Amino acid sequence: MKRFLTATILCFSLTGTAFAQVTVSDPWVRATVASQKASGAFMTLTAARDARLVAASSPAAGVVEIHEMAMQDNVMRMRAIDGLALPAGKPVKLEPGGYHVMLMQLKGPLNAGDSVPLELVIENPDKSRETVQVQAPVRALTSGHGPMKH
Repeated sequence: MKRFLTATILCFSLTGTAFAQVTVSDPWVRATVASQKASGAFMTLTAARDARLVAASSPAAGVVEIHEMAMQDNVMRMRAIDGLALPAGKPVKLEPGGYHVMLMQLKGPLNAGDSVPLELVIENPDKSRETVQVQAPVRALTSGHGPMKH
């Protein structure tokens, strides 16, 4: 029995070292107006080891994608991307006008003071995946971050 316990503990400890251990700071979601069906989620992600954000989901939205905004031919364009690199120890900001998590087909309005649950899927270099649960507070449209145009 002692060998089994030791082997089990060793197995779990080795498995645990493979995870990227991503921390999330300052998460928030932009509030919506009554008929608005999309919004953005923003935060800073820091991985202890190289990793990638490869997917996200939320019960508040029918579709959730990782997006980037970039200048193309002097026009700001937004597009879905298949993943976002999270270099070890380097904070990656998801912010208005840059990378963000796009919440589409919203199931209802997002009001300031609400909280939106998000699940982020992180892929490690060995292709193993882990999920990070986030509760992102909803900030008012007048929070000083400017309107998001899509």
